[in-house]
Amino acid sequence: MTDTMTKPAPINHWLGGKSTPGTSGRSAKVFNPATGEVQGLVDLASRAEVDAAVAAAVQTARSWRTVPLSRRAEIMFRFRALLDARRDDLARILTREHGKVHADALGEIARGIENVDFACGIPNLLKGGYSEGASTGVDVYSIQQPLGVVAGITPFNFPAMVPLWMIANALACGNVFILKPSEKDPSASLFIAELLQQAGLPDGVFTVIHGEKEAVDALLEHPDIAAVSFVGSTPIARYIYQKGTEHGKRVQALGGAKNHMLVLPDADVNMAADAAVSAAYGSAGERCMAISVVLAVGDVGDVLVDAIASRLPSLKVGPGSDAANEMGPLISREHRDRVAGYIGSAADQGATVVVDGRAQAFDGDGFFLGVSLLDHVTPDMDAYRDEIFGPVLCVVRVPTYEAGLKLINDNEFGNGTAIFTRDGGAARQFQFDCQVGMVGINVPIPVPVAYYSFGGWKASLFGDTHMYGPDGVKFYTRAKVVTSRWPDPATSRVDLGFPQNR
Repeated sequence: MTDTMTKPAPINHWLGGKSTPGTSGRSAKVFNPATGEVQGLVDLASRAEVDAAVAAAVQTARSWRTVPLSRRAEIMFRFRALLDARRDDLARILTREHGKVHADALGEIARGIENVDFACGIPNLLKGGYSEGASTGVDVYSIQQPLGVVAGITPFNFPAMVPLWMIANALACGNVFILKPSEKDPSASLFIAELLQQAGLPDGVFTVIHGEKEAVDALLEHPDIAAVSFVGSTPIARYIYQKGTEHGKRVQALGGAKNHMLVLPDADVNMAADAAVSAAYGSAGERCMAISVVLAVGDVGDVLVDAIASRLPSLKVGPGSDAANEMGPLISREHRDRVAGYIGSAADQGATVVVDGRAQAFDGDGFFLGVSLLDHVTPDMDAYRDEIFGPVLCVVRVPTYEAGLKLINDNEFGNGTAIFTRDGGAARQFQFDCQVGMVGINVPIPVPVAYYSFGGWKASLFGDTHMYGPDGVKFYTRAKVVTSRWPDPATSRVDLGFPQNR
């Protein structure tokens, strides 16, 4: 369908357990990136709409926090089963609005389901400690309680997985959750809302409200929002963290990345080349864990660049709806043009354009860009300094391990990194030396499994806790310590001295 032939479908909020049209009178276009056509109009909430949604959530929070752990776990198990059964349906939504190929969409959903798996164990995860007889007749124990109403603000690049990083733990811990997804691909969040309802989640425990900066600021400033989780670019992450904490909220804000892959001369070149291609161009490079820089140490550079370049002609780029394609379009025309601009600037600044994605022709008006490989990139070039967030791989030649490590540690970001080598000693030293939150050894995209936690260092993370896993449970609860005594009343007396354990 097109703007002129068919009216785009409305995409509403999810309030009180049902799809609810917005009242602000404002909306945004949702495109099919493979065709360039407008396929939906998503409502954009006003501050008044956000305030009303939060007020309703506060009322719901009072009852949800009293639901037994066994019941919350049961809902998570049912939700997990529904997600599993409806993988293909959700993947088609991702392909239609984000553009990623079906196999990539299924991979995103699988990683999201892993987080629901973890949350299904919430009765065990929320076990506290107990000390009998801490002093005479006194027992001490710890409990973890939900925060109340919490919010998540999620990016366009993983419209199912990143919300599931937040939602599963937050709900299982007993919180009420308000999700503000990206307005570029909002329908996955509504699909998730429907599945949660089918799983038995009470109406009002999960809310989806669409919007732009007005809605975000309303969430950050609202006194009844206890915590905010965010994933996106570093400038916005910094803003979310500063504004949220200024208003007394607990905030975890994951920012941008510039992930390096250090390839030592002893590495298996074919394995390293396969990994570089997979990690640089998967999801069209629109992921914060993408490898965007290969650091080629010593004389491995020439053979590695040749190996990477030889793999690129066989990559199939096209609409995600075609199962034969391996890479889809970028999210928008503006972003595609921005990414393409880095290829030209790199050439102007002295890099060698080995493969130019701008030269690949595509039918139609989709937001496609072919894969690009830039060699002899230097740290002063724009293509190296900036997070490109597209299918562009830069190769930087370095003389030694130490020179490559210095580039990694000097970078403002510290999200993910990888080393490729056959030397166990070098790998072990690298994991100790590198100032990065997630490290891969012969693994190009070291995204932690769901029972660990995801997060970087430096300008890649604002806040004290990482996302999902044990840190997720910690973030969405607060600890309380109870000291109790049930003495014989005959022993009671007044004592103004300092309390002692004896």
